[in-house]
Amino acid sequence: MKKLIFSALFVFAAILSQGQEEGKFRVGLNLGGAFPSGGFGVMGDLEAKYNLSDNMNVGIRFGSAALVKDIEQDGAGDPIEADVSAQGSYLGTFDYYFPLSGSFTPFVGAGAGIVSIAAVSIKDGDDEDDFGGLDASSKFGGMLRGGFEAGKFRLTMEYNLVPKSTIEAVDGTELGEVGNGFFGVTIGFFVGGGRW
Repeated sequence: MKKLIFSALFVFAAILSQGQEEGKFRVGLNLGGAFPSGGFGVMGDLEAKYNLSDNMNVGIRFGSAALVKDIEQDGAGDPIEADVSAQGSYLGTFDYYFPLSGSFTPFVGAGAGIVSIAAVSIKDGDDEDDFGGLDASSKFGGMLRGGFEAGKFRLTMEYNLVPKSTIEAVDGTELGEVGNGFFGVTIGFFVGGGRW
């Protein structure tokens, strides 16, 4: 009888410790901080995934970020102030997991897709008139990430690779470029797809 009980407990523990399950869907929500060069912001995303196997999945991520970025001074040395910049992204993603014993599971991943950048007006520091800005645009971008999952909890560090945008004066003169890439740290959770 003891052998039967121990065998049943062993099978039950193995089932509980099993990772995500092949062929299942999962959905995650992440929120956190965004850190462009010389600035800060907030970011969040919703991601639906399909488990290709017990340690890898593919997905579609819908993300957004609100960023305040440093913009260099104009040629005359006058300060330039920018409104908050917003980005939306639609990326195909892939994650690979390194299952360890227990529920702690590190992962690495990447994504690629379209990033939409909202229009931004830029004002001269000396007055309230529009000095120029960035027009709304869409660019091809990518993302590299790593982190860990523990149970249904997820912590991610990522870098969003987005090409620079051109700053133009109201008269159309090019004033320079501003970076759109940023580092992000998010925490979140997911539902479905099995458990670690």
